[in-house]
Amino acid sequence: GLPAALPPLPLELTVLYNSLLFTVGASDSVIEGDAEGIRQGLLRVLEACGASGQDLSTEELWQKVLQEVKMEDLQAPLHRLGALQAAWWLSASRLGSATSLFRLLSNTEDLGRAHCSNGENELLSLLKAWRVPPEEASLPLVQSAEDVKEVLCTTAAFLQGLQELEAGNFPAAQSLLQEAAGGFCSKTVLARIYICLSCCAQRMGKPQTALQHLRRALQVDFQCLPALSHMAALYHELGETDAELQALALLYEALERKPSAVASSSPYSLIRTELLVHTPILSSLLRHHHPSEVKYLLAQRCLQDGRVADAVEHYLDFLALLHEGPQQQVPLDGDSALPRIPEVFLETASALEQAGRHQDAITVCEEVISRTTDLIPRMLQVEEKLEQVECPLPGAGLASGFSSQKKESLRCLAWRAAGFLHQGWAWATLGKNKEAVTQFSRCLNDLLRVQVYGSGVEPAESLLPEVKVLQKIRLLSLIGRGAQFLGQGKHKEALLDFQHGLQISPGDPAAASYLVQALWKLNRKQEAAAHWQKFSQSSTGEDEQQERFFPLYLVSCLRQATFTHGESLSRSIQDYLRITSQKSSS
Repeated sequence: GLPAALPPLPLELTVLYNSLLFTVGASDSVIEGDAEGIRQGLLRVLEACGASGQDLSTEELWQKVLQEVKMEDLQAPLHRLGALQAAWWLSASRLGSATSLFRLLSNTEDLGRAHCSNGENELLSLLKAWRVPPEEASLPLVQSAEDVKEVLCTTAAFLQGLQELEAGNFPAAQSLLQEAAGGFCSKTVLARIYICLSCCAQRMGKPQTALQHLRRALQVDFQCLPALSHMAALYHELGETDAELQALALLYEALERKPSAVASSSPYSLIRTELLVHTPILSSLLRHHHPSEVKYLLAQRCLQDGRVADAVEHYLDFLALLHEGPQQQVPLDGDSALPRIPEVFLETASALEQAGRHQDAITVCEEVISRTTDLIPRMLQVEEKLEQVECPLPGAGLASGFSSQKKESLRCLAWRAAGFLHQGWAWATLGKNKEAVTQFSRCLNDLLRVQVYGSGVEPAESLLPEVKVLQKIRLLSLIGRGAQFLGQGKHKEALLDFQHGLQISPGDPAAASYLVQALWKLNRKQEAAAHWQKFSQSSTGEDEQQERFFPLYLVSCLRQATFTHGESLSRSIQDYLRITSQKSSS
């Protein structure tokens, strides 16, 4: 409340500088509201000089003070406060304001030298050219201005590197991030910079360089777990499955352990780079995975790579984690690697089937079927292309409303139908034809809930994804049931299923091969031979390529539906054609 006076102002501004630093240290964060103290300090300086600046913005206030106040004793305290002001502005990503401030803080000689640095970043040039005021022994500082300058240089390079990275200017981002990596910072910040350099190298098409940066991040800070997750993703991109699984296993093990408290590598630095840099792109790059999420990734990668035993173990561990309680639940945000839980159950069933544990697979699928039964309307009308689902019948369920709700009904139907589909193939593998036919029929009856309207000739790529999945499930069920009918000697019923399958997916190799076999068993050999010749000419090997276009839980069913008697059937038809040709020529 005392009126401002010039003699005590250097002490007053130094106390303000120290108190602001103590505030940052106590809260371990830089809060924009705390910088109001700097504004009040500047107003005190103007008041002592007989001027006013209440109506000025903070930028204008700094300009007025630095241009009008020429007292030598005030220059050092003002420069130190200016450094803190720049720190707050950098924390708010106001790089332009910080640049303008350092233009004012730099004298004419320094400003000219800064601009003579050809191609160098202006803010960094100004920061490096800024002459840190000397400290006075009578006015001790809790953090030297020289330390603050080093922090500002690292922060400015880091922030601008992130901006260039987000903008896609990768060479500029790399240069700025390398500048930041050579600056004054803690091991934690240095590891984060290496992660950003890795991301930059990856986007420049240099995966090996990206891996080197991630290794440096882990060497600098062994607790930098995001580096492990990025490393696993890079190994996946490079097709190095063993290394990817090893990285994921290490990440899961590290996440399971309670992190130990690590002493700060900069115990005397109250203003630190990690408090000033917190942009969305950095938060995204440093996102921590949940242990359950990593366990699922292990299971998924093992299943995709054919490591069935390991996949089963990881999937069952993952389901056990889910049963432990809410602390193991993972938010299904846009960055999460987890699919919907019913899909995880179906993938588990797929792994169990491939491991020969068919009864367990049947049990897991029953869980999906029972949980989704009440979520599906009795009838769904779907446009082939448009995202339009109608449920006009009273009591048919809530299928109208938002598009997301409508799509959810289709997803639930797909999960339930896929459950029946997996059970059908599991019973078939166990040699239980009757039970297999029952489950395939239940799947097909379930899919009758959906009425698809349209021209019927829409290209596959223009269909709704949910409709594509439902059509594939219907096709696989028809092939599965038809194959069981063949085994039971019901060749006509089998033929109808295969014909229906080809109507859904014309030219499907499995359905076409089974159709030929059904015709052959019905002694309609001429028709069988004609179809065989037609399908042989149009076969493109698409069966192996289509796996990646459908959910992982359907891959095992796609493989089970593959026709396995192609060579013997082909020989029989070729013999028939040769004999027929000989008879006609004679």
